[in-house]
Amino acid sequence: MEWITELLAQHGDAMLEALAETGYMLVVSLLAAVLVGLPLGMTVFLTARGGLAEHRPVWSVANMYINIVRSFPFLLLVVFLIPFTRAVMGTSFGTQAATLPLCFVAVAIYARLVEQILREIPPGISLVARTMGATVPQAVLRVLLPEARSGLVYALTSASISLLSYSTVLGVVGGGGIGDFAMRYGYQEYNDALMYITIAVIVVCVLALQGIGHRISVRLDRR
Repeated sequence: MEWITELLAQHGDAMLEALAETGYMLVVSLLAAVLVGLPLGMTVFLTARGGLAEHRPVWSVANMYINIVRSFPFLLLVVFLIPFTRAVMGTSFGTQAATLPLCFVAVAIYARLVEQILREIPPGISLVARTMGATVPQAVLRVLLPEARSGLVYALTSASISLLSYSTVLGVVGGGGIGDFAMRYGYQEYNDALMYITIAVIVVCVLALQGIGHRISVRLDRR
């Protein structure tokens, strides 16, 4: 086990920095998913045909955004958004700039998951709320969200794992992160041991995210 100690002593600081960069990207993108993706997914659900607030133009625009972003290969999306990223962030290089395209993907992924979770709720529940005089916002806040909260947490967990995977390719625009660390210090320097250790760290992070999300989801499940 001495070789592991030597590797960590030599590259430990760089690995911690890479983990911090990945953590930053995940936190910011997940905030975007919750703050923008959740309302967007609910909009698609509510404005769809037969929804509580049916509105085809709004549904078409929201649904088109989700479909387009999710169909883009992520690396090509990062390159495609470079001019926009440079205009908004002042640069297209670095962790903060690389997080912007990840936010676009986070919003689209979580919005679709939110729509799917809401569709699993028996339609009669929201219809009863409407017949009792509840407005659409009241039906959403008092009926739909409480019923869906467990699934929404689990969906956010799945989204976070996908985003962790996406973040590993952001090194192409200088985004850094643990995936970029594995490529630069492991693969490109033919240091297979370090690369395998880094992969193991990523797997542990995924398992931790999955475990935490699952426990929260189970506690929130009202069934």
